[in-house]
Amino acid sequence: MNTAMITTAALAAFAFGSLAADLPAHPNEITYEELVFEPPAPSEFRHELSSGVPVYMAPSSEFPLVTITFSFRGGAYMEPAEKAGLAGMTGAMIRQGGTESMEPKAFDEEVDFLAADISAGIGNTTSSASINTLTANLDQAFGLFMDMVRNPGFDKDRLEVLRGQQLEAIKTRNDNGIQIAIRELGYLMWGEDHFEARQPTKASIESITVDDMERFHARVFHPGNLMIAVTGDFEPESMLAMLDERLSGWPAGEPAPEIPAPTATATPGVYYYEKDQNQVQVVIGHRAITRDDPDAIPTEVMNQILGGSGFTSRITNRVRTEEGLAYTAGSSLSNRVEYPGMFLSYFFTKTPTTALATRLVFDEFNKIQRSTVSTDELETIQNNLIETFPRNFESKSAMMNLFISDERTGRDPAYWQSYRDMVRDVSPDEVLRVANEHLRPEDAVILIVGPWEEIKKGNIDSEADPKRRADMSEFGQATQLPQRDPETLAPKP
Repeated sequence: MNTAMITTAALAAFAFGSLAADLPAHPNEITYEELVFEPPAPSEFRHELSSGVPVYMAPSSEFPLVTITFSFRGGAYMEPAEKAGLAGMTGAMIRQGGTESMEPKAFDEEVDFLAADISAGIGNTTSSASINTLTANLDQAFGLFMDMVRNPGFDKDRLEVLRGQQLEAIKTRNDNGIQIAIRELGYLMWGEDHFEARQPTKASIESITVDDMERFHARVFHPGNLMIAVTGDFEPESMLAMLDERLSGWPAGEPAPEIPAPTATATPGVYYYEKDQNQVQVVIGHRAITRDDPDAIPTEVMNQILGGSGFTSRITNRVRTEEGLAYTAGSSLSNRVEYPGMFLSYFFTKTPTTALATRLVFDEFNKIQRSTVSTDELETIQNNLIETFPRNFESKSAMMNLFISDERTGRDPAYWQSYRDMVRDVSPDEVLRVANEHLRPEDAVILIVGPWEEIKKGNIDSEADPKRRADMSEFGQATQLPQRDPETLAPKP
C-alpha cells in the first residue's frame, strides 16, 4: 500500500471515529434543529402596471423558464341561464379556436415549435389564461399568447367538435351515481336557478354560437378584471416594462358584476333518486358559514376531527374502519366568500347497510356536540394543519395566485401570518361551541342515490348488522326526486 492510500485510510478512520463518537445510542435520541417558516407578505411581491393592473412577481433562476398567468374576475355566474355551458365552452375555445389572424392548426404548430404551454379556462367565478415558455422564447411565445387572449378566433369547425363532445357527455350523465348525487344536491342546496347548481342541457349547448362566445369573452377578458402572476427566470423591471408595452392600448371594459348569492332555502329531510345499482351514494349536507367568518378556523378544526382528516377522523374510523361499511366516508367544509358555503358528510355503501351507516354518521354528529374532544385528538389535527401549512407557499406560482385570490376577495393581508396562532388557540371548549352553532343535523338534507325499496328493507338478511341497529324510517319520510332525462334534465313523466 502506497503512502497516499495509507494517509487516506488513516484520515477516513479518524473521521469515522469522530462521527461515531457523536452518534447517539438509539435513533430516538437524535435531535433536530427546529424548522422555522414565516409566510412572506404579499406586499413583497406586488407591483402595478402603469394602467393600475396588479402584478405579483417571484423571479427565480433555477430553470430557464417563465410562467405568466392572467387571472380575470368573472365566470359562469355571468352566463344566461338558457345558455348554460357557455362559460366552459368559451374557455375551451379561447385556446382551441385559433386567433383572428391564425387558423387553429397554425397556432398549435407555432406554439409546439416554441415548446410553449398555453392554456385558458373559465370557472364558476374566475377565468384564466397561462403561458409557460423558455426564457429565450418569451418574446415570440408571449406574442402568440396575447393574440389568443385578446383576439380568439373561435373557429367554427373546432366549435362543432367541442359541441359534439359536450353532447355525448350529456347523454351519459345519468350513468354515474356520484354525478347524479352532486347534481341533485346542488339543486336542493342552491336552487336550480343558481349558477352553482346550473347544468347544461342539449338545447343550451346547441344554442351556443360564436357570437355568444365573443360577447362573453369581451365581458371577462379585459384589463378591468385582470391581475397577473409571473414566476421563473426574468428580471422584474424588464418584465414590468414588457407587460406595460404588450398591454398598451388594450381597453378596460366594465368590471365583472358581483357574484350573486343563492335565494333558495334547502328543506331538510330525506331525498332519494332511484337508481338500480349495488353501491349507494349518500350525501348529508347543510349550508355552512362564509370564508371570513370569525369561527371559520375553529369550525374547520371541528370538521377535520369529525370527518375531514381521513383515517384520523371519527366518521372514517367509525363507518369504514370499525364497521367496514364503506371504503369512502368523511366530511368536508367548503366555505364561500360572498355567501355561506356547505358542510357535507358522505359515504358510499351497500344497499342493506345504508341505514346503519347513516345512523353512525348522525351518532358522530351527536357525539361531537355533546362532549368535548380529547386533547390528543385536538392536537393531532392542530399539528397536521400547522405542519402542512408551508405547502401553501412551496410553489412560487401557487403562492402568487394565492395572493391574487386574496386581494381579489378582500382577505385580511395578515391572515397567513396569524393562521397558525389561530389554529393553536382553538380549545376543546371552542370545538364544542362551534359544533353546536355551525353543525346543524336538524337542517340537513340527506340525499341517497340507489334502489330505494331495497334500501328501505335494510339489513334484515345482512351479516353486517344482525341486530338491525338502524332503519331509514327513523330519519323521517322520504321524498322521491324525479327521474331526469339526461339531455333535457326535465323530470320524466
